[in-house]
Amino acid sequence: MSHNTFGHLFRVTTFGESHGPAIGCVVDGCPPGLALTAADIQGFLDKRKPGQSRFTTQRREPDEVKIMSGVFEDERSGGQRTTGTPIMLMIENVDQRSKDYSDIRDKYRPGHADYTYDAKYGIRDYRGGGRSSARETASRVAGGAVARKVISGVSVRGALVQIGPHRIDRKNWDWAEVDNNPFFCPDAKAAQLWEGYLDSVRKAGSSCGAVIEVTASGVPAGWGAPIYGKLDAELASAMMSINAVKGVEVGDGFASAALSGEENADQIRMRHGKPEFTSNHAGGILGGISSGQDIVVRFAVKPTSSILTPRQTVTKSGEDSDIITKGRHDPCVGIRAVPVGEAMMAIVLADQFLRHRGQVG
Repeated sequence: MSHNTFGHLFRVTTFGESHGPAIGCVVDGCPPGLALTAADIQGFLDKRKPGQSRFTTQRREPDEVKIMSGVFEDERSGGQRTTGTPIMLMIENVDQRSKDYSDIRDKYRPGHADYTYDAKYGIRDYRGGGRSSARETASRVAGGAVARKVISGVSVRGALVQIGPHRIDRKNWDWAEVDNNPFFCPDAKAAQLWEGYLDSVRKAGSSCGAVIEVTASGVPAGWGAPIYGKLDAELASAMMSINAVKGVEVGDGFASAALSGEENADQIRMRHGKPEFTSNHAGGILGGISSGQDIVVRFAVKPTSSILTPRQTVTKSGEDSDIITKGRHDPCVGIRAVPVGEAMMAIVLADQFLRHRGQVG
Protein backbone atom coordinates (compact mmCIF):
# COMPACT_ATOMS: atom_id res chain seq x y z
CA MET A 1 0.00 0.00 0.00
CA SER A 2 1.39 3.37 -1.03
CA HIS A 3 0.51 6.95 -0.04
CA ASN A 4 0.88 6.65 3.73
CA THR A 5 2.75 9.96 3.97
CA PHE A 6 1.35 13.49 4.14
CA GLY A 7 3.34 16.70 3.74
CA HIS A 8 6.41 18.01 1.95
CA LEU A 9 9.03 19.44 4.32
CA PHE A 10 7.10 18.47 7.44
CA ARG A 11 6.06 14.88 6.69
CA VAL A 12 3.92 12.49 8.70
CA THR A 13 3.88 8.79 7.79
CA THR A 14 1.36 6.66 9.68
CA PHE A 15 1.50 2.90 10.17
CA GLY A 16 -0.48 0.05 11.75
CA GLU A 17 -3.95 -1.47 11.68
CA SER A 18 -7.02 -1.31 13.89
CA HIS A 19 -6.51 -4.82 15.30
CA GLY A 20 -2.72 -5.08 14.97
CA PRO A 21 -0.31 -4.87 17.90
CA ALA A 22 0.30 -1.14 17.53
CA ILE A 23 -0.25 1.97 15.44
CA GLY A 24 1.82 5.10 15.17
CA CYS A 25 3.64 7.54 12.93
CA VAL A 26 7.04 8.76 11.86
CA VAL A 27 7.45 12.54 11.73
CA ASP A 28 10.22 13.68 9.41
CA GLY A 29 11.36 17.26 8.91
CA CYS A 30 10.77 18.52 12.43
CA PRO A 31 13.37 21.19 13.23
CA PRO A 32 15.88 20.44 16.01
CA GLY A 33 15.87 22.02 19.43
CA LEU A 34 12.13 21.97 20.13
CA ALA A 35 11.07 20.84 23.60
CA LEU A 36 9.05 17.61 23.18
CA THR A 37 7.93 14.99 25.68
CA ALA A 38 5.26 12.29 25.62
CA ALA A 39 3.14 14.51 27.88
CA ASP A 40 3.07 17.18 25.16
CA ILE A 41 1.41 14.65 22.86
CA GLN A 42 -0.74 12.72 25.31
CA GLY A 43 -3.16 15.55 26.07
CA PHE A 44 -4.30 15.69 22.44
CA LEU A 45 -4.60 11.91 22.21
CA ASP A 46 -6.77 11.94 25.34
CA LYS A 47 -9.27 14.18 23.52
CA ARG A 48 -9.61 11.63 20.71
CA LYS A 49 -9.41 8.31 22.57
CA PRO A 50 -12.51 6.09 22.69
CA GLY A 51 -14.71 5.18 25.63
CA GLN A 52 -14.88 8.61 27.27
CA SER A 53 -18.68 8.89 27.16
CA ARG A 54 -21.73 6.89 26.14
CA PHE A 55 -21.74 8.79 22.86
CA THR A 56 -18.55 7.16 21.53
CA THR A 57 -17.36 3.61 20.96
CA GLN A 58 -16.77 1.69 24.19
CA ARG A 59 -13.51 0.20 22.97
CA ARG A 60 -11.12 0.83 25.86
CA GLU A 61 -7.84 2.08 24.48
CA PRO A 62 -5.59 4.15 26.77
CA ASP A 63 -3.77 5.47 23.67
CA GLU A 64 -0.55 5.97 25.60
CA VAL A 65 2.12 7.31 23.26
CA LYS A 66 5.78 6.36 23.38
CA ILE A 67 8.50 8.43 21.72
CA MET A 68 10.84 5.87 20.19
CA SER A 69 13.30 8.17 18.39
CA GLY A 70 14.13 11.71 17.38
CA VAL A 71 14.57 13.28 20.82
CA PHE A 72 17.51 13.68 23.17
CA GLU A 73 17.65 14.71 26.81
CA ASP A 74 20.56 16.92 27.65
CA GLU A 75 20.86 18.80 30.93
CA ARG A 76 22.61 21.65 29.13
CA SER A 77 19.67 22.12 26.74
CA GLY A 78 17.10 22.17 29.52
CA GLY A 79 15.32 18.86 29.02
CA GLN A 80 14.23 16.60 26.19
CA ARG A 81 14.42 18.21 22.76
CA THR A 82 14.04 17.22 19.14
CA THR A 83 17.23 16.37 17.29
CA GLY A 84 16.05 17.03 13.73
CA THR A 85 16.01 13.30 12.95
CA PRO A 86 12.83 11.24 12.35
CA ILE A 87 10.50 11.12 15.37
CA MET A 88 8.84 7.73 15.74
CA LEU A 89 5.68 7.69 17.89
CA MET A 90 4.04 4.38 18.87
CA ILE A 91 0.64 3.64 20.41
CA GLU A 92 -0.11 0.06 21.44
CA ASN A 93 -3.52 -1.50 20.74
CA VAL A 94 -4.72 -3.25 23.90
CA ASP A 95 -8.49 -3.77 23.53
CA GLN A 96 -9.07 -5.46 20.18
CA ARG A 97 -12.02 -7.86 19.91
CA SER A 98 -11.47 -9.43 16.51
CA LYS A 99 -14.11 -12.11 17.15
CA ASP A 100 -16.77 -9.41 16.82
CA TYR A 101 -16.06 -9.44 13.07
CA SER A 102 -15.90 -13.20 12.43
CA ASP A 103 -19.49 -13.29 11.09
CA ILE A 104 -18.72 -10.75 8.37
CA ARG A 105 -15.29 -11.89 7.22
CA ASP A 106 -16.68 -12.77 3.78
CA LYS A 107 -19.25 -9.95 3.54
CA TYR A 108 -18.70 -6.38 2.36
CA ARG A 109 -20.03 -3.81 4.83
CA PRO A 110 -22.08 -1.13 3.00
CA GLY A 111 -20.56 2.32 3.40
CA HIS A 112 -17.16 0.93 4.33
CA ALA A 113 -14.01 0.44 2.26
CA ASP A 114 -14.30 -3.37 2.35
CA TYR A 115 -15.19 -3.81 -1.31
CA THR A 116 -12.84 -1.15 -2.68
CA TYR A 117 -9.83 -2.45 -0.69
CA ASP A 118 -10.56 -5.98 -1.89
CA ALA A 119 -10.99 -4.78 -5.47
CA LYS A 120 -7.64 -2.95 -5.35
CA TYR A 121 -5.43 -5.30 -3.32
CA GLY A 122 -7.19 -8.66 -3.57
CA ILE A 123 -7.11 -8.89 0.22
CA ARG A 124 -8.67 -7.01 3.11
CA ASP A 125 -8.48 -7.00 6.89
CA TYR A 126 -12.06 -7.68 7.97
CA ARG A 127 -11.20 -7.02 11.65
CA GLY A 128 -12.46 -3.46 11.85
CA GLY A 129 -11.16 -2.54 8.43
CA GLY A 130 -7.42 -2.61 9.13
CA ARG A 131 -5.84 0.55 7.70
CA SER A 132 -9.23 1.94 6.65
CA SER A 133 -10.36 2.06 10.29
CA ALA A 134 -10.69 5.42 12.04
CA ARG A 135 -8.28 3.94 14.59
CA GLU A 136 -5.55 5.20 12.23
CA THR A 137 -6.44 8.79 13.10
CA ALA A 138 -4.82 8.47 16.53
CA SER A 139 -1.49 8.49 14.68
CA ARG A 140 -2.45 11.75 12.96
CA VAL A 141 -3.29 13.36 16.30
CA ALA A 142 0.14 12.36 17.62
CA GLY A 143 1.81 13.82 14.55
CA GLY A 144 -0.30 16.95 14.88
CA ALA A 145 0.95 17.46 18.43
CA VAL A 146 4.50 17.64 17.09
CA ALA A 147 3.36 20.05 14.35
CA ARG A 148 1.99 22.40 16.99
CA LYS A 149 5.52 22.69 18.40
CA VAL A 150 6.75 23.91 15.01
CA ILE A 151 4.07 26.64 14.85
CA SER A 152 4.08 27.53 18.54
CA GLY A 153 2.68 31.01 17.95
CA VAL A 154 -0.43 29.67 16.22
CA SER A 155 -3.56 28.54 18.08
CA VAL A 156 -5.52 25.70 16.43
CA ARG A 157 -8.98 24.97 17.84
CA GLY A 158 -11.86 22.81 16.67
CA ALA A 159 -15.54 22.51 17.55
CA LEU A 160 -18.57 20.47 16.53
CA VAL A 161 -21.12 22.82 14.95
CA GLN A 162 -23.75 20.34 13.75
CA ILE A 163 -24.95 16.84 14.64
CA GLY A 164 -27.47 15.30 12.27
CA PRO A 165 -29.91 18.10 11.32
CA HIS A 166 -29.22 20.09 14.51
CA ARG A 167 -26.90 23.13 14.17
CA ILE A 168 -25.51 25.36 16.87
CA ASP A 169 -26.66 28.96 17.33
CA ARG A 170 -23.56 30.98 16.47
CA LYS A 171 -24.75 33.78 18.74
CA ASN A 172 -24.08 31.39 21.64
CA TRP A 173 -20.51 30.52 20.53
CA ASP A 174 -18.19 30.21 23.53
CA TRP A 175 -14.82 28.49 23.13
CA ALA A 176 -14.76 27.79 26.86
CA GLU A 177 -17.81 25.54 26.43
CA VAL A 178 -15.97 23.18 24.08
CA ASP A 179 -14.29 21.39 27.00
CA ASN A 180 -17.45 21.34 29.14
CA ASN A 181 -19.42 18.74 27.18
CA PRO A 182 -18.70 15.41 25.42
CA PHE A 183 -19.38 16.87 21.96
CA PHE A 184 -16.71 19.63 21.75
CA CYS A 185 -19.70 21.94 21.26
CA PRO A 186 -19.28 25.73 21.68
CA ASP A 187 -23.01 26.22 22.33
CA ALA A 188 -24.18 24.95 25.72
CA LYS A 189 -27.86 24.89 24.71
CA ALA A 190 -27.14 22.92 21.55
CA ALA A 191 -25.09 20.41 23.55
CA GLN A 192 -28.10 19.69 25.75
CA LEU A 193 -30.28 19.09 22.70
CA TRP A 194 -27.67 16.84 21.10
CA GLU A 195 -27.52 14.68 24.22
CA GLY A 196 -31.14 13.60 23.89
CA TYR A 197 -30.94 13.31 20.10
CA LEU A 198 -27.83 11.13 20.15
CA ASP A 199 -29.26 8.93 22.90
CA SER A 200 -32.20 8.12 20.65
CA VAL A 201 -29.88 7.42 17.70
CA ARG A 202 -27.68 5.16 19.82
CA LYS A 203 -30.57 3.20 21.32
CA ALA A 204 -31.98 2.63 17.84
CA GLY A 205 -28.67 1.09 16.79
CA SER A 206 -28.32 3.75 14.11
CA SER A 207 -25.89 6.63 13.50
CA CYS A 208 -25.75 10.24 12.36
CA GLY A 209 -23.35 12.65 10.67
CA ALA A 210 -21.76 15.88 11.85
CA VAL A 211 -19.98 19.07 10.79
CA ILE A 212 -16.71 20.16 12.41
CA GLU A 213 -15.19 23.64 12.27
CA VAL A 214 -11.46 24.18 12.79
CA THR A 215 -9.93 27.64 13.26
CA ALA A 216 -6.29 28.68 13.28
CA SER A 217 -5.47 32.04 14.87
CA GLY A 218 -2.11 33.79 14.71
CA VAL A 219 -1.11 32.69 11.20
CA PRO A 220 0.73 35.66 9.61
CA ALA A 221 0.04 36.83 6.09
CA GLY A 222 2.09 35.05 3.45
CA TRP A 223 1.91 31.31 4.16
CA GLY A 224 0.93 29.17 1.18
CA ALA A 225 1.84 29.31 -2.48
CA PRO A 226 -0.02 30.29 -5.64
CA ILE A 227 -1.46 27.81 -8.11
CA TYR A 228 -0.49 24.27 -7.02
CA GLY A 229 0.64 24.82 -3.45
CA LYS A 230 -2.39 26.75 -2.26
CA LEU A 231 -2.93 26.72 1.48
CA ASP A 232 -6.67 26.15 1.12
CA ALA A 233 -6.14 23.35 -1.43
CA GLU A 234 -3.82 21.51 0.95
CA LEU A 235 -6.16 22.05 3.88
CA ALA A 236 -8.99 20.60 1.79
CA SER A 237 -6.84 17.61 0.90
CA ALA A 238 -5.90 17.12 4.57
CA MET A 239 -9.48 17.20 5.80
CA MET A 240 -10.77 15.00 2.96
CA SER A 241 -8.17 12.39 3.93
CA ILE A 242 -9.86 11.90 7.31
CA ASN A 243 -12.10 8.85 7.54
CA ALA A 244 -15.78 9.41 6.65
CA VAL A 245 -15.30 13.03 5.49
CA LYS A 246 -17.44 13.80 2.43
CA GLY A 247 -17.19 17.58 2.12
CA VAL A 248 -14.87 20.50 2.97
CA GLU A 249 -15.35 24.27 2.80
CA VAL A 250 -13.14 27.26 3.60
CA GLY A 251 -14.62 30.46 5.04
CA ASP A 252 -18.20 30.86 3.87
CA GLY A 253 -17.66 28.00 1.45
CA PHE A 254 -20.78 26.95 -0.44
CA ALA A 255 -22.78 29.72 1.23
CA SER A 256 -20.69 32.29 -0.67
CA ALA A 257 -22.48 31.28 -3.88
CA ALA A 258 -25.60 33.04 -2.55
CA LEU A 259 -23.76 36.29 -1.75
CA SER A 260 -23.34 39.29 -4.01
CA GLY A 261 -19.92 40.57 -4.94
CA GLU A 262 -20.40 43.48 -2.54
CA GLU A 263 -21.28 41.14 0.32
CA ASN A 264 -18.53 38.60 -0.33
CA ALA A 265 -15.54 40.91 -0.76
CA ASP A 266 -13.72 41.36 2.54
CA GLN A 267 -13.07 45.11 2.66
CA ILE A 268 -9.78 46.48 3.99
CA ARG A 269 -8.89 49.56 6.02
CA MET A 270 -5.69 50.76 7.68
CA ARG A 271 -5.77 50.19 11.42
CA HIS A 272 -2.82 50.76 13.75
CA GLY A 273 -0.46 51.07 10.82
CA LYS A 274 -1.40 47.88 9.00
CA PRO A 275 -4.21 46.55 6.77
CA GLU A 276 -7.21 45.17 8.61
CA PHE A 277 -10.14 43.29 7.09
CA THR A 278 -13.68 44.23 8.08
CA SER A 279 -15.02 40.68 7.52
CA ASN A 280 -13.69 37.17 6.85
CA HIS A 281 -15.84 35.52 4.19
CA ALA A 282 -12.65 34.14 2.61
CA GLY A 283 -11.69 32.16 5.70
CA GLY A 284 -8.29 33.81 6.03
CA ILE A 285 -6.96 32.72 2.64
CA LEU A 286 -6.72 34.75 -0.60
CA GLY A 287 -5.14 33.35 -3.76
CA GLY A 288 -3.99 30.31 -1.80
CA ILE A 289 -2.01 32.49 0.63
CA SER A 290 -2.87 33.36 4.24
CA SER A 291 -4.16 36.90 4.79
CA GLY A 292 -3.34 37.17 8.48
CA GLN A 293 -6.95 36.62 9.53
CA ASP A 294 -8.24 33.51 11.27
CA ILE A 295 -8.15 30.50 8.96
CA VAL A 296 -11.56 28.78 9.08
CA VAL A 297 -12.25 25.32 7.66
CA ARG A 298 -15.33 23.13 8.02
CA PHE A 299 -15.77 19.51 7.04
CA ALA A 300 -18.77 17.19 6.93
CA VAL A 301 -18.59 13.66 8.32
CA LYS A 302 -21.05 11.04 7.11
CA PRO A 303 -23.04 8.81 9.51
CA THR A 304 -21.07 5.86 10.89
CA SER A 305 -21.56 2.98 8.45
CA SER A 306 -21.44 0.28 11.16
CA ILE A 307 -25.05 0.00 12.37
CA LEU A 308 -27.29 -2.71 13.82
CA THR A 309 -30.03 -2.29 11.20
CA PRO A 310 -29.86 -5.13 8.63
CA ARG A 311 -28.48 -3.93 5.29
CA GLN A 312 -28.23 -5.62 1.91
CA THR A 313 -24.78 -6.59 0.65
CA VAL A 314 -22.86 -9.25 -1.26
CA THR A 315 -20.21 -11.77 -0.26
CA LYS A 316 -16.66 -12.08 -1.58
CA SER A 317 -17.82 -15.08 -3.64
CA GLY A 318 -20.56 -13.00 -5.31
CA GLU A 319 -23.71 -14.01 -3.43
CA ASP A 320 -26.47 -11.67 -2.26
CA SER A 321 -26.68 -11.45 1.52
CA ASP A 322 -27.78 -9.34 4.48
CA ILE A 323 -25.47 -7.93 7.12
CA ILE A 324 -25.60 -6.56 10.67
CA THR A 325 -22.35 -4.98 11.86
CA LYS A 326 -21.76 -5.90 15.49
CA GLY A 327 -18.95 -4.61 17.66
CA ARG A 328 -18.27 -1.32 19.39
CA HIS A 329 -18.87 1.68 17.16
CA ASP A 330 -19.41 5.43 17.43
CA PRO A 331 -23.04 6.48 16.88
CA CYS A 332 -21.52 9.74 15.58
CA VAL A 333 -17.92 9.39 14.46
CA GLY A 334 -17.82 13.16 13.94
CA ILE A 335 -17.41 13.76 17.68
CA ARG A 336 -13.92 12.27 17.84
CA ALA A 337 -13.06 13.82 14.48
CA VAL A 338 -12.65 17.23 16.16
CA PRO A 339 -9.10 16.63 17.49
CA VAL A 340 -8.26 14.87 14.21
CA GLY A 341 -9.27 17.97 12.22
CA GLU A 342 -7.16 20.11 14.55
CA ALA A 343 -4.18 17.81 13.98
CA MET A 344 -4.47 17.93 10.20
CA MET A 345 -4.73 21.73 10.30
CA ALA A 346 -1.57 21.87 12.41
CA ILE A 347 0.31 19.49 10.10
CA VAL A 348 -0.55 21.53 7.00
CA LEU A 349 0.41 24.80 8.70
CA ALA A 350 3.71 23.41 9.98
CA ASP A 351 4.57 22.21 6.49
CA GLN A 352 3.53 25.51 4.90
CA PHE A 353 5.53 27.49 7.47
CA LEU A 354 8.72 25.55 6.73
CA ARG A 355 8.18 25.89 2.96
CA HIS A 356 7.52 29.63 3.33
CA ARG A 357 10.67 30.06 5.42
CA GLY A 358 12.68 28.08 2.89
CA GLN A 359 11.54 30.25 -0.02
CA VAL A 360 11.53 33.77 1.40
CA GLY A 361 13.65 33.43 4.55
